[in-house]
Amino acid sequence: MPRYRNALPQLGDRIFLSDGGMETTLIFHEGQDLPHFASFVLTGTPEGRQRLADYYQRYLAIARRHGTGFILDTATWRANPDWGARLGYDQEALAAANREAVDLIAALRPDFETAATPCVLSGAIGPRGDGYKAGVMEADEAEDYHGEQIGVFAGTEADMVSAYTLTQADEAIGIVRAAKAHGIPCAISFTLETDGRLVTGRSLREAIETVDAATDGYTAYYMVNCAHPSHFDASFAAPGAWCDRILGVKANASTRSHAELDESETLDEGDPADLGRRYAGLRRALPSMRILGGCCGTDHRHVAAICEACLAPAA
Repeated sequence: MPRYRNALPQLGDRIFLSDGGMETTLIFHEGQDLPHFASFVLTGTPEGRQRLADYYQRYLAIARRHGTGFILDTATWRANPDWGARLGYDQEALAAANREAVDLIAALRPDFETAATPCVLSGAIGPRGDGYKAGVMEADEAEDYHGEQIGVFAGTEADMVSAYTLTQADEAIGIVRAAKAHGIPCAISFTLETDGRLVTGRSLREAIETVDAATDGYTAYYMVNCAHPSHFDASFAAPGAWCDRILGVKANASTRSHAELDESETLDEGDPADLGRRYAGLRRALPSMRILGGCCGTDHRHVAAICEACLAPAA
């Protein structure tokens, strides 16, 4: 039975870490071939599963050292029907890959978790299309489309689902509705452009309030991912109730725009220490923020720097 599905511990006041940029780490640091940026293909072989386990262990070691909780996201950001079809996965094979991804992280939890350091298993969901482009999906269509993957996660040990790199509110609404229909908690994470807005032009506040209004506030919490803090830190200058709904950030290492990152053939790792300081600043502006991780270009060094900066005593 899922351990935390009815009471997510990250809704309390303790710090939780998560991983960094899985795909960029595997591709650029480990030389792994990930077609269409899909890390879930690694779940299909013992060697691939071991590579993923080794990747997760580096982050769990940081959380263990600092006594924080941890959110283990599956390697399934691309494991939806459209991307699966491009990789030759039919419905049955795709469902098996999603289940295997949960089994993998579930096997890692016992060696890490203590009463003081809970470990939440999260089924990761990505957008139907490209995470850097707007796309067009009505909420009803998104509910039906993402409901397939969410239904698979609901039948596993996953405590929740987390949808990352979303660019539009309607797709988020469909995901939340599907999660509610399957009785599993969900988190929604939007990606932002260099002006701090979604690619559709909506503000982060508008997106969060729109999703909450359309789903009776079912989302457990919101996050921001795949953008550098300098792109969105000004968004919280005028705090409100919507800010309290944002519990986490998984930022990029690079200050480059999404268009620039798309065209780059090299990895921009940024500065881990600077990123850590920026997270500490975000936490001062956003007291609800307690889930700390990374996205493109980040690895365990960045997450360690973020953790140390955010846990350091106030000067």
